[in-house]
Amino acid sequence: MVASPRSFVPPFCPNARCVFHFFPTGWRFKKAGSYQRLAAPRTVQRYRCLTCSRNFSFQTFQTTYWLKKPHLVEPTFLRVLSCSGFRQIAREFGCSHTTVMRLTERLGRHCLLYQRRYRPPCREPLVIDGFESFEYSQYHPCHFHLAVGSETHWLYAFTDSELRRKGRMTSRQKRKRELLEAHHGRPDPKSIEKEVAALLELIPGHAPLTLLSDEHPAYPRAVRRVGTRRIRHFVTSSKDPRTPQNPLFPVNLTDLLLRHGGANHKRETIAFSKRRQGAAERLAIFQVWRNFLKHFSERKRDATPAQRIGVMSQMLTATEVLAERLFPSRVRLPNRLEVYYRRETPTRMIPHFRRHRCVYAD
Repeated sequence: MVASPRSFVPPFCPNARCVFHFFPTGWRFKKAGSYQRLAAPRTVQRYRCLTCSRNFSFQTFQTTYWLKKPHLVEPTFLRVLSCSGFRQIAREFGCSHTTVMRLTERLGRHCLLYQRRYRPPCREPLVIDGFESFEYSQYHPCHFHLAVGSETHWLYAFTDSELRRKGRMTSRQKRKRELLEAHHGRPDPKSIEKEVAALLELIPGHAPLTLLSDEHPAYPRAVRRVGTRRIRHFVTSSKDPRTPQNPLFPVNLTDLLLRHGGANHKRETIAFSKRRQGAAERLAIFQVWRNFLKHFSERKRDATPAQRIGVMSQMLTATEVLAERLFPSRVRLPNRLEVYYRRETPTRMIPHFRRHRCVYAD
C-alpha cells in the first residue's frame, strides 16, 4: 500500500498556503535529514520546501500519515465491506473498537475525495431511490438517497434524510415517540424533497438529464427545486417485479449490495450506526468499492463501473485506492459533501459530537 521511499519524489508542497501546493511546476525542495520509526518503512526521508520553508516527509503523502497502526488501514477497508461490525474487526486485529471506528472515519474521508477526484460527467439516464435504515434506535429512521447510472451502474452520489418513525406501533411506542419528539424535536417533513434536490445538484455535467424513479411523491417536487438543469422524469411502479428488466434495477441492485455487505444495515442487528455521520462514511467507502473494485457482473467477472464509464482502464485494488493521501485543499468538495467530510451531520440524540478539524491528518 505504501510507495517505495527510495524512488519517491514529492509531487507538490503539502502546505496549502504555498503557491506550489496547487501549481507544482518549477517547484524546488531539498532533503532535510530523516527519522526512524517502528512501522515500515523504518527510515523516513524528510524534505524542506525552498519557497515556504515548510518541512515535510515521505509519510506526509501517504494515507497512513500520523497513524500508530498503519497496517490496519487496508484490512479495515475490506472488512467494513464484508458485513463485519467494529467490535468483530477489533477482536480479529487485537485492538480497540474505537481504533477501528476512527480508521473507518479516515477511510470515509479519503473515499469522499477519491470519488470526487475521478467523477465523470453524467451521459446516461439516472436512477434514484431511497435506501432506508436507522440511527441510534429504531425510533430514528433515515433515508440514504442514491443516484446510479442506468447503463454503467456507476454510483454518482448520495445524500441522507432524517425521517419520523412510521408504520404499525403499539400505544406504548406511540407515547415514547411523542416524548422523544417533544424533547428533541421532529424531523423536517420536507427533508426527502430537499435532499433529493441536493442529490441532483451533485450530478456532474450540464446536459439535459433523464431521471428514472419510483412513485415517491417527493421526487417531482425535488425535480422542480433544481432550476439549473433540464430534467425529464419517468416513473416506474415500485410494485413491478425487481428483475434486470425493471428500469430501476441498477439502484435496486445497489440497495441489495449495501444491505448485504454492511453490518449496520441488516434488518435485525446490534451493529447499527449510532449516527448518520458514521453510516455516511461507510457509504462513501462502499461507493468507491462499487465503482472501482467491484465487477459489473460477479458471474461474468467483467469490467467495473469505472471501466464502463471510462475513468479507469483496469480494475483497481484496495492497495491502489489507498496508495496516495488526498488533500481536501486540492480536491474541492461541494458544500453538501463538505458536511460529511467535516463530520457535521447531526444526530438528535447525541447533542455533542466530534467534528473533524484537520489538525494533523486530513
